[in-house]
Amino acid sequence: MAIIHLNQSNLHFFLKWLISCSVIGFIVGSICAFFLFSLNWVTHYREAHPLIIYGLPLAGLVIALSYTYWGNTSSKGNNLLIEEYLHPQRRIPLTMVPLALFGTLLTHLFGGSAGREGTAVQIGGAISDQLNRWFDFDKTERRILISIGITAGFAAVFGTPLAGTIFGLEVLLIGKKRQFGILPCLFTAYLANFSCQLWNIPHTHYPIHGAIPALSLTNIGFSLIAGILFGITAWLFRWCGDFFSLQFKRIKSTLLRPVFGGIILVIIITLFHINSYIGLGIPTIQNAFVNQSNYYDFIIKLLLTTFTLSAGFKGGEVTPLFFIGATLGSALSMIIPLPVALLAAMGFVAVFSGATNTPLACIVMGYELFGIQPILFIAIACIVAFIFSGKKGIYIAQKGGLKERIYRRLNL
Repeated sequence: MAIIHLNQSNLHFFLKWLISCSVIGFIVGSICAFFLFSLNWVTHYREAHPLIIYGLPLAGLVIALSYTYWGNTSSKGNNLLIEEYLHPQRRIPLTMVPLALFGTLLTHLFGGSAGREGTAVQIGGAISDQLNRWFDFDKTERRILISIGITAGFAAVFGTPLAGTIFGLEVLLIGKKRQFGILPCLFTAYLANFSCQLWNIPHTHYPIHGAIPALSLTNIGFSLIAGILFGITAWLFRWCGDFFSLQFKRIKSTLLRPVFGGIILVIIITLFHINSYIGLGIPTIQNAFVNQSNYYDFIIKLLLTTFTLSAGFKGGEVTPLFFIGATLGSALSMIIPLPVALLAAMGFVAVFSGATNTPLACIVMGYELFGIQPILFIAIACIVAFIFSGKKGIYIAQKGGLKERIYRRLNL
């Protein structure tokens, strides 16, 4: 009888997780497909109607009003997911899904500089946490649920299930060695990616053309220099975000912050004709792999993005970090004798690595996006950028981990 009871218990455990992962993977993948389709539509519409940018302050007001009346804790974004993982208190509100989704679409439609991964991750985390309504998950299992949701969103929006799996664990565990949860995250990541592909939504590709040089001592040295610069840039991204957030907090009304921010953005973008730096900036990223970028491309995108998000507009940081890293790497080919495409690929993931404290996920993403040939150069850049990007990343809720131990030993 004990054996039968044990088998029934195991079967119940297996079915609970199989159903949970399948539901999360399919729903999150499908919503991300809708999100990517809508994002492409609003981007094309904005490019065809450039005067719509003048509505950015009004869009900011609408976003602020929606989060004020329906947002509750949703305004914390990715940090709420990390907080609930570390210190579970209440279920992540389902309202985070429509608020993040349509807030991001409004930001992109009217010309804000933002990304998309934050929205996908929040969609995944909010949906996965709702399964607590139907299944009895303990504290550890709920943490796995949140990891699964983050994994599903990241994998579906970028088409990188392996990197999504590791990101969903790494961004939460922050260097802790835990293996429990890898299999459900991996299964859900592939299912979410497959679900998104079923809707015929293409993902952006960044092919590296030309030969990859040998990993000589000289080239290792060049990679170390590039990695340090990528890490400093990741630190600068976080610093600018903190600086602009502090300035906007001086405006007491949260409703007026995106309005004033939108007005300033419209003036700057119109005055300096920098429309190519708003939105995702995918064409500029792709061009960085082929042609040498301008030395100022990365800093303009960095300032626009940190200002946009600090003002209260919605979206993610990752695609802008891709833009910043790729254009910086491409521009570095003026002084570092490595191929333009290789440096762009290194910067693409390395700045992301330093900003989010997820070097392993970024190395795997480099493999999924660019193949095995440049992976050693990418790994060097990601690890060095992770070390040289400062103690903290862009997610303020992250606590402890490998980087803090490194800085503690260095007495920094």
